[in-house]
Amino acid sequence: MLTAHTIKVLQSLDKKKFRQKYNLFLVEGNKIICELFNSNFKVKEILSTDPQKLDRTDIPITHITENELKKISFLKTPKDSVAVCYLAEEEKGEDRSIQLVLDGIQDPGNLGTIIRLADWFGIEQIICSEDTVDFYNPKVIQATMGSFTRVNMVYTNLVEYLSATDNVNIGTDMDGENIYTFEKPGKINLILGNEGNGMRPETEKLLQKSISIPRFGKSQSTESLNVSMAAGIILGQLFSK
Repeated sequence: MLTAHTIKVLQSLDKKKFRQKYNLFLVEGNKIICELFNSNFKVKEILSTDPQKLDRTDIPITHITENELKKISFLKTPKDSVAVCYLAEEEKGEDRSIQLVLDGIQDPGNLGTIIRLADWFGIEQIICSEDTVDFYNPKVIQATMGSFTRVNMVYTNLVEYLSATDNVNIGTDMDGENIYTFEKPGKINLILGNEGNGMRPETEKLLQKSISIPRFGKSQSTESLNVSMAAGIILGQLFSK
C-alpha cells in the first residue's frame, strides 16, 4: 500500500521544480518501461497492478491497486505500471552529422513527436534552447513512446552554441530553397522554431542556409505546418539525398 506522502510526491512530478527537487520522473506503461532496461536511465522502483508481467528481479517492484494507480498516473486511462526513475546527468556529446536544434518549442506533444522522429532517423542528439519544454515532462515522455531512451537531449544557450558549431545552421523560411532540390551540406544543424513565433531574431541571424517546404495544394488557406510535421517532411527528404 502506498503512503499518502509517497502519492503526494509522485503526483508532484508533473511539475519541473518537483522533478528537480526529488531528482525523479515517471514513465508509464509496460511497453515504454521495458525500453528503460536497455538504456542508461536508472529505475528507482516500479509500481504495478500486475508485477508478474514485468518479470524483473533486479528492480524493486511494488504491487499496487487499480485505485492507487489512478492516483499517481498522469494519463486519462492509466496503464498497468509506473516506473519511478532518476533524472539522468546531462552530457553534451560531439556534434553529429545531422542534429536537430529546437528554439523555444513549448508543446510537450510536439517535443515528444520530434524526439520520436529523431530516433526513427537515427539522430542521436537534440540541442534545445533553455526555454524549450522540459523533456522529462510526463506528456513528452509519453509522446516519445520510449524514444527518449535513445536520443541525447542537451539544453543550452543557443546563440553561444550556434556561434561555435562547425555544423551548417539551417532553418526554415517561406522564401528558402526548395527542400526537394536543396543540396545537402556534409554536417547539418536543422533548427526548428517556436510553434507560434518561429525562431528568435538572434537565432535567425546565425543561419547559413534557409529551406522551405513547397505547397502543392491549390488551396492557400493553410498558413503553415505543425512544427513536428515539418520536421518529419524535412528529415525524410534530407535522408533520401
